[in-house]
Amino acid sequence: MTFQSIFKRFRFRISFTFLLVLLEAGLAILFPLFIGYAIDDALKGAYNGAFLLGGLGVASLIVGSSRRLFDSRFYARIYRELGFDISTREGLTPSKQTARLSMLGEMVEFFENSIPQIVNSIIGLVGTLIIVASLNSKIFAGCLVILLFVFLVYALTKNKTIRFNTEYNNAVERQVDILSKNDAPSLKNYLRNLMKWNVKLSDLETINFSIVWMLMMGFLVISIIWAVDGGTVNYGAVFALIMYVFQYIESVITLPFFYQQWLRLKEISKRLSEVVIFDLSQKKVV
Repeated sequence: MTFQSIFKRFRFRISFTFLLVLLEAGLAILFPLFIGYAIDDALKGAYNGAFLLGGLGVASLIVGSSRRLFDSRFYARIYRELGFDISTREGLTPSKQTARLSMLGEMVEFFENSIPQIVNSIIGLVGTLIIVASLNSKIFAGCLVILLFVFLVYALTKNKTIRFNTEYNNAVERQVDILSKNDAPSLKNYLRNLMKWNVKLSDLETINFSIVWMLMMGFLVISIIWAVDGGTVNYGAVFALIMYVFQYIESVITLPFFYQQWLRLKEISKRLSEVVIFDLSQKKVV
């Protein structure tokens, strides 16, 4: 049960949700620009920019609310259907069935909540780069350099992330078996081992995030200096430029989190796709 198989099975409805996500993200990228227009118009005593900003807000609300109402019902159906498939699969112990139902929930949640955020971040990233390039070439070059450094940080820790998630999921699949034994020492050892991998994942994420955050804050400060030194006298344009830089920083910081989540779910999908062959002579799964 991979991302591809889930998409293929529900491709029309998932495609519809993606279209709504793209529309919502497209509207979101316009907010800093419209805020800048509203500021410039207000300084001139005009309010057309404010009305446009209000209209953008209403349109964004309608699209976003519609998508969420549809998503909650559609992804609940996906979980019901795929959960039934897992629960009725032969050769899996109750412990593994329980663990994999929980893992399936993570995959469905990723489709429902994380993918819209990923699309928003990517569109925000690309759209922001295009707009920043048109406003200030020096800040645009800085955005590209920072993006390269962030990719490098997470590429260097990819293998560790996969290994820690594998060990954590191995432990989760033994949970029901351990609890059914009702043995205190075994339970203590199990919980200690489970949390060991959880802590390792958390520590790795914290280190990566701290490095990226320091890079981003330094870049934000430099961007403000470059924006002012660029000779722009239009306050709305300067404000919009800094807002886009901040939006760019949010997108760059968010994407690595989803990358780590994708690595975890990629490992989970292998488990959910496992072909179970029951060996009657040895009475075990092979």
